[in-house]
Amino acid sequence: MIIAQITDTHIKANGRLAYRRVDSAARLRDCIAHLNGLAQQPDVALVTGDICDFGKPEEYEVAREILDALAMPYHVIPGNHDDCPAFRAAFQDHHYLPDDGFLHYVLEDYPVRLIGLDTTVHGKPYGELCRERLDWLGQRLDEQPDRLTLIFMHHPPFLTGIEHMDVQNCRNGQALGALIERHPQVQRIICGHVHRAIELTWHGCTASIGPSPSHSVALDLDPAGDPAFVLEPPSCQLIHLSSEGYLVGHVSFVGRYDGPHPFFTSDGRLID
Repeated sequence: MIIAQITDTHIKANGRLAYRRVDSAARLRDCIAHLNGLAQQPDVALVTGDICDFGKPEEYEVAREILDALAMPYHVIPGNHDDCPAFRAAFQDHHYLPDDGFLHYVLEDYPVRLIGLDTTVHGKPYGELCRERLDWLGQRLDEQPDRLTLIFMHHPPFLTGIEHMDVQNCRNGQALGALIERHPQVQRIICGHVHRAIELTWHGCTASIGPSPSHSVALDLDPAGDPAFVLEPPSCQLIHLSSEGYLVGHVSFVGRYDGPHPFFTSDGRLID
């Protein structure tokens, strides 16, 4: 099984550029074409929030038109840039989404159990896992304690060292960590929000942040660093379920790059 993660696309409408510089719609189209063109196509795509830049209905219209071109099923969760009522309206035909309350759900139809968590707080850049959300997750994890599980969410529950993003991460992360420690079937947590490929071992599982196909948060580990973005090569994350039963993450760069070139000659010798 291969899982694609697309995150932080920040779609604008009417040809507008994100932050007056980034053609986020064009970059998402390129990402979709990239995934559709892979020799080993993903089985499913998880879109982990900040789909639109200001959560406007017209932005969701553009996002839907682009995302619907995916050759594989895709599933969405909101981020802090998304507007939940507009999000629900835009994806009302995605019947896995609940009709009311938090936008949590479980996908049971894949070799890996996939659990989407809504970490958003209305009007705030940070996320939160309150007791109600944690109780819901605990109940879902108790249902199938022996099944390999991946959790996907927008806000990371851990610190990255990028201060201006860390102050708006997922609050109550340690409570989530304690819950994960009691459920070793959770092998991986994937997040968005920080626009960079970041990975660590966290409370016994692998936790990662997916890169953005739109723009990257600048890698600045100075606690006094100013919020800034850079236009690094657009990318997305692929997670491969290996034959050993591990969920292995790969960064997949969008676009054409020189290669692939062989290491060996036609008669099997290493090229010198």
